[in-house]
Parts: sequence; C-alpha cells; structure tokens
Amino acid sequence: MDRFQAMSIVLAVAETGSLSAAARRTKTPLATVSRKVSELEAHLQTKLFNRSSRVLVPTDVGRSYIAAAKRILGDVAETERAASGEYAAPRGELSVSAPPAFGRLHLVPVLAKFVAAFPDVDIHLDLRDQSTNLLEEHIDVALRIGTLADSSLIAVGIGEIRRVLCASPAYLKTRGTPKSPDDLSRHDCISSVPPLQSTNTWTLQKANAEYVVPVRSRLVLNSIESAFEAARAGMGIAAIASYQVTESVRSGELALLLQDFDSPSIPVSFVYPPNRFMPAKLRAFLDFALPRLKARIGDLPRPLAPGSRAKRPR
Repeated sequence: MDRFQAMSIVLAVAETGSLSAAARRTKTPLATVSRKVSELEAHLQTKLFNRSSRVLVPTDVGRSYIAAAKRILGDVAETERAASGEYAAPRGELSVSAPPAFGRLHLVPVLAKFVAAFPDVDIHLDLRDQSTNLLEEHIDVALRIGTLADSSLIAVGIGEIRRVLCASPAYLKTRGTPKSPDDLSRHDCISSVPPLQSTNTWTLQKANAEYVVPVRSRLVLNSIESAFEAARAGMGIAAIASYQVTESVRSGELALLLQDFDSPSIPVSFVYPPNRFMPAKLRAFLDFALPRLKARIGDLPRPLAPGSRAKRPR
C-alpha cells in the first residue's frame, strides 16, 4: 500500500466530506478512493470514518490520524520544494486567487510584467468572488478586499479602496444630477449582491456626519462587475468600488457623483499561509506586486470633501 497516497486520499475525504467529492478533488476513480480508505483502516485496525446522512464524519481516532497526516504531508511537500530548489530561486507554479473585477483590471497587468521578469515562474490565477480556502485548495497567495476575519493566515496590506457613486452622462442628462444625498431617493439606483451598500439604504459621510438615505434599487445584480456595466449602459446610479471606474471616469463614460461626501475605506490585502520557509517564488511575487498594486490603488478616484486630504493607504 502506498502510505502517502492513502493519507492524501483520507485527508481529501475528511476535507470534502464524501468519497465522491474526494475522488473529484484527487482526480482518482471513486472505487480506488473507497478501496484506499478501506485498506488503510484495515492496516490501522481501526475505523477512521462514520457515515451520517451521506456524509463521512471522522471518528475520534480518525480526527487524530487526519491531523497527523496533514502535518506529515505538509512536511513532505515542503521537503520536496526545498530539494527542487524552490526556496533558492523563484521557480515553479504560483497559484494566486483574486476577485474577478480587481484581478482583471489591476492584477493581470502586474502579472504580465511579473512573468516577463521571472521566466521560471508559471502563474495559475483563480478569479472568483467567493473567498477561497488557501490550504484546502493549495493556493499560495490570495488578494482579499474587505476586513479580514481572524485566521492563521499572514496578511500584508496593499492599500484602501472606497465606494463611489457614478452614472453615465446619458442618464444624468435625462434624470438630472443629484446635488445632495436626499436627491438619491428620486433616482433609479443599481445595487449588487453581495452589496457594497444595502439595496434599500445607502450611507454617506461628510464632516463626521453620517447620512443614511433611502434608495430605490431598480436593478439588483449578483456581481459588482455587472453593476458597473449597468451604470455604463445608462440604467441608473450605481455604488461601485473605486477600482472599477478609473478608466471610465477618465474617458467620460461615467461621472462621479456627490464627490464632497466620503465613504468608509475598504482594505485590500494579500494573505498567504504561514510557512517555516517562504518559497522564493512567493517572496519574489510579493516584492514585485506590492509596490505596483499600491501605486495603482493610490491613483484610483475617490470622493473627497473640498480641501480635505486623502488618507494614506494602510
């Protein structure tokens, strides 16, 4: 029996909760996954899983074994990376995760320069709105937008973005330009789910005063990128992340609204799993990408009160 393969399969079963999901993750036939688990249980002379409502739940012994297997497999992987020279020079595949809109607009241009500068590093970029589990999905580094939940991940701040209100010149010509937050209630608004703001009320700030105004979301979309496209199409006023609108504001496709009102800052960070040794490919990527993304974020449009100063990025 290949002990390491059996450990990997048992770990996949524990993390996915079923034999079929583990088979898909490991790209192994279902029959092989089932056989490997049975062989390992026979070898250990103990039961590793209990079946409950079509879900495999580790036994007490199974939990202890799975935790130990995870450490062992992690040590083996780290040893192999060290032996292959991954810690000595930037090389190998670097797996990166990021939100779709930010990744397409700002991370991809940086990655294009990175792969040119480091020809021995290949990039696997995963663009999705949902936060990924870095350890389970074997992702080296993820770009996260928003307040980070407490975790064992190491976080490096990139900067801050803000929510801006914008609409197309065609919409504003037809419906008029809002001069105060109260005017928003008379306009068609565009919201996204999950939202940067509530779909029923939007919050603005000015001189430490907070304005919570009711809005009518005529269009609610399932992504902020779709909300941006709807605003460009003239469908209403949208609350959009500042990183989405830079080029459209410069080209005149979109106009920023109520710029003398501020909005709460939203942190942008890189997160990666802790490791006794940082692979050279990851160190090279962070050293290369951080200053370039900080510069791009610092150049984003944001609403500021007249005479006020922009907050320095974190």
